[in-house]
Amino acid sequence: MRYDETSYWTYVSPPGRVVRMTAAPIAVTTAAPPGMPDVLSAHVRIEHLVVRTPATSYAELDAATGASVVVKHENLQHTGSFKVRGALNLLLSMTPEERERGVVAYSTGNHAQAQAYAARYTGAPATIVMPAGPNPPNPLKERAVRALGARVELAGQSLTEAAGHAAHLAARDGARLVSAADEPLLIAGVATSYLELLQQAPDLDAVVVPVGGGSGAAAACLVAAAIAPHVEVIGVQSDAAPAAHDSWRRGELVERPAATRAEGLATGAGFSLTQAVLRDRLADFLLVSDDEIGAAQRRYLTAARTVAEGAGAAALAAVVRYRERFAGRRVGVVCSGGNASDAELRRALDLAG
Repeated sequence: MRYDETSYWTYVSPPGRVVRMTAAPIAVTTAAPPGMPDVLSAHVRIEHLVVRTPATSYAELDAATGASVVVKHENLQHTGSFKVRGALNLLLSMTPEERERGVVAYSTGNHAQAQAYAARYTGAPATIVMPAGPNPPNPLKERAVRALGARVELAGQSLTEAAGHAAHLAARDGARLVSAADEPLLIAGVATSYLELLQQAPDLDAVVVPVGGGSGAAAACLVAAAIAPHVEVIGVQSDAAPAAHDSWRRGELVERPAATRAEGLATGAGFSLTQAVLRDRLADFLLVSDDEIGAAQRRYLTAARTVAEGAGAAALAAVVRYRERFAGRRVGVVCSGGNASDAELRRALDLAG
């Protein structure tokens, strides 16, 4: 990796392809957050295209937390995560001419799969930029993106650097650059999951949501404020990648190293649109360790017979760690994704066993 005077990062990616990308600063969007009319429109638009995922309780999880836990199983969604709801809503909202020019996204995995899936459904070309290092993309996710027909480029050492290259490609090709979080249409689509959850479990006291870019937490805040204002929405992030947490605590966008093993949480900077919603409506923001996330993955495997990737297990990890905060309450936890690699699951089992 080197930086030259033309303000481009240059990375020689395997197998020797040179990828150049702008060194992008923290992006700030002026887009307004969606409202409940946008969420309801998204629900109508994508209802027949997504899974109404179950919201299920497990006695062993209740015993481990002291709470009455309801798991929203977005790990059973198409592409294995909640992200596809937002991607379908966005692509279906574009004009035929816009779809013909295609989309470019940057992602560590689930956003990538979602965009590839929605692009294939709508007939739009898609290019996905994934960071090449220091930890390569989850091979399960990268293979899935390629299998869905998207073009994949590996670029940069972080999501921020990958974003710079994605912006360059989109400008060059006239394609739609799709942020992982600062997209009102994505947030509105994702919010349909929380609309379902609050219909399935209307007696919740709190909803705990994993945060990477923050689209899920922002979506939960919007829906809860509109139809269940008594429900607390609480975010959780790995303490090895606390950019969103620290941005929320400080009230301004900050950058932080993203060294977590949970790639779905590995964002190195806060996103302006989602942070604006979270600052206004999020009740609390908690941190957990990667080892606590691994232990929660094992709990899902043994107690719920379900596979959760690291980001998908973060909400449960928080309810276990902060037992005194949640004990005696009815708590919804979002298992946001199930795209765990073999190595990730082996590590979780070894860690807790």
